[in-house]
Amino acid sequence: MKKNQYTRGILATVAAALIWSTAGVLVKLISQDAFTILFYRSLYAGLLFFAVFRKEALHFDRRALLISIFYAPLLICFVSSTKLTTAANAIFLQYISPAIVLVLEPRLLGTRIKRYNLITVIACLAGMSLFLFDQPDNDTHWLGILLAALSGVFLAGLVLSLRFSNRSEQVSGILLGNIWVVLVTLPFFIKAPSPTATEHIMLAYLGFIQIGVGYLLFTYGQRRIPALETSLISMLEPILNPVWVVLWYGERPSMWSIAGGAIILIALVLRQWYTRTLKPMLPG
Repeated sequence: MKKNQYTRGILATVAAALIWSTAGVLVKLISQDAFTILFYRSLYAGLLFFAVFRKEALHFDRRALLISIFYAPLLICFVSSTKLTTAANAIFLQYISPAIVLVLEPRLLGTRIKRYNLITVIACLAGMSLFLFDQPDNDTHWLGILLAALSGVFLAGLVLSLRFSNRSEQVSGILLGNIWVVLVTLPFFIKAPSPTATEHIMLAYLGFIQIGVGYLLFTYGQRRIPALETSLISMLEPILNPVWVVLWYGERPSMWSIAGGAIILIALVLRQWYTRTLKPMLPG
């Protein structure tokens, strides 16, 4: 039975990463502006969360509010950056968040930062610096780069706030975050032209499936496999996100962006592998 649960956990986590990785290409394909996409996406996601969790999703408190404060700008920054710069830049720079967590978590817990975590942070910053090379010289693109980096900051805050909260606070925080996004983007939705039938399908997918079902699959898998494996499988998202964009949209990231993203992902994977080798040496 335990083996079956483990297998289901692996499959659910892989499915979640695959679903999450489709965001970039759909944001690119939909002709609506970023804020109109955000309105539909969060509206559909919020409806799904309320339908699945009901009263549990309405358990609003300080921790839920904190989660929502990080979650809402994370969505806004990521979708906006995907529209303004390449999808590869948007997703790779967002994955600087683990390095931020590695720096902040010891301060929050009152512990010293470990040497291998410091090396990981330095490697991630080195990878991030490569995004400054060989980029189009226009203000819109650089705004996208900035928003992508900010999405990494907000993702780090979200990860930490989720870590120090329970299930009810997590669910209600994400629902509240989607409500904030809907309220902020409502004026853009009102002024925007109506999406085509195909775009309506893609927008519904982004909300119900990409955010909603992706989250449900991820939490299902998280309860059945070790955190280390969850983290490593989640790396499929930043790897596949630019791939779908190249295949279906034809947008190719610069070699510097690919190199920077590869350094960030490899540093995070090696850090996870190294911490696993340390476990047998830790006192029980």
